[in-house]
Amino acid sequence: MTNYDPDLAPNPAEWLALDEQVRIDLIEDQHRVTHIKLPNAKVHAAFHAIVENQIALDLESVVRAMARLQREGLSRHDALHAIGAVSAEHVYEAMKSSQQDDASTTQARYNAAVERLSAKSWRDQYGS
Repeated sequence: MTNYDPDLAPNPAEWLALDEQVRIDLIEDQHRVTHIKLPNAKVHAAFHAIVENQIALDLESVVRAMARLQREGLSRHDALHAIGAVSAEHVYEAMKSSQQDDASTTQARYNAAVERLSAKSWRDQYGS
């Protein structure tokens, strides 16, 4: 795999065979080539990679959300952003929380948030 297009799902086996940094670099390169201006391209690319990894690993809540968000009118790229925003919020909350949840509780909380996500809720929150 030599390039990345957020509107085309990468082959899961090929994607997961890449080194994580290569995945992030491919995503960052795509955004640079398409002249998308970002406050922090590395962080943006890392969250793209997180969501692509979850899809490639067949995380059911994320796979369902991708399909649902696209049916609701988001492009694949925007659906990645919507799920990435949920992921970023959960990372932020975990970092600031003094609560010590186990992995299954944290995962269940994330899955529930992804399941609640809709194109409308994402557009309302982020104005896209």
